[in-house]
Amino acid sequence: MPSRCALSKCMPVRHLNDAPLRIEIAYAEPQRAILKTLPLPAGSCVADALRLAALDPDFSGVDLANSPLGIFGRLARRDQVLREGDRIEIYRPLAADPKEARRARARQASRARLR
Repeated sequence: MPSRCALSKCMPVRHLNDAPLRIEIAYAEPQRAILKTLPLPAGSCVADALRLAALDPDFSGVDLANSPLGIFGRLARRDQVLREGDRIEIYRPLAADPKEARRARARQASRARLR
């Protein structure tokens, strides 16, 4: 009985690197969200996508040069090569330090219990 590995060796090799990529760039604020689909040549990296996004007026006012970035929720480097269907997420700075916010909520809760 032939294995599945043998089947892949017999199948013709397709070079997908020649096909253009379609990626998404996402940015969210409390009042609005921006989600754009961009075509890029194969072998493009995150920095290439950001340069293309910077030309879009919807991204004006977004600090594309210094904002942290991720691809599907995982931090990404600007020199990371993109794959078909990747979604680049542009993260904004936190409004408050999560530890401090939790401490403030705990203080309020303890004061409410003492009343």
